[in-house]
Amino acid sequence: MDWIPKTRLGQMVLNGEITTMSDALETRLPLREAEIVDILLPDLKDEVIDLNMVQRMTDSGRRVRFAVTCIVGNGDGFIGIGRAKGKEVGPSIKKAIDNAKLNIIEVKRGCGSWECGCGQPHTLPFEVVGRTGSVTVSLKPAPRGISLAVGDVAKSLLTLAGIKDSWGFATGNTKTKVNYAMATFEALKMTARMRVTEEQTNRLNIVPGPIGMRFSDADIDAGEE
Repeated sequence: MDWIPKTRLGQMVLNGEITTMSDALETRLPLREAEIVDILLPDLKDEVIDLNMVQRMTDSGRRVRFAVTCIVGNGDGFIGIGRAKGKEVGPSIKKAIDNAKLNIIEVKRGCGSWECGCGQPHTLPFEVVGRTGSVTVSLKPAPRGISLAVGDVAKSLLTLAGIKDSWGFATGNTKTKVNYAMATFEALKMTARMRVTEEQTNRLNIVPGPIGMRFSDADIDAGEE
């Protein structure tokens, strides 16, 4: 990869001092280069959740621009959202994806539902709430098998974040996809901000970031027995 880092964090990643996205976020250094995410999360997926054409009349005639909102995630504890505007669709989508990479966060998962108790990090560890504009989104832990009982926009974010089961409630003008997506993202961000005790971590099996090979399907099946 022909990339010359311009930031301290980028230099540390290129030199091999930082090898995981979790370590990069723990440094608290600003994430200003999308290439950092490309290296640390090569399996990142992206999705366009909103694409609007904005027309404006000027002295020289009608001016058309596109507003794009994208999300990125690896399906295992990392999610990001970004927006961009441009004269062409393709470059605007690419810019929105790069912005989403720069806004990536680490999501805590666990088994926070009192109805479950399987001990596997398949849902949220506790209830979280996010607000953007008139939209308020509340996400609650759900037992295994419930799947994602949320709206389509929220489902896209939770899927890319690696959450398999969750209850979801939304109020406000949820037809505004951007606000709905941003409110869901703010709710997920609360999982990283909220402090948990060691007792809560052990009891709810709270795992920050990727679980990867920590739990296999056999481990999960064994937890149900």
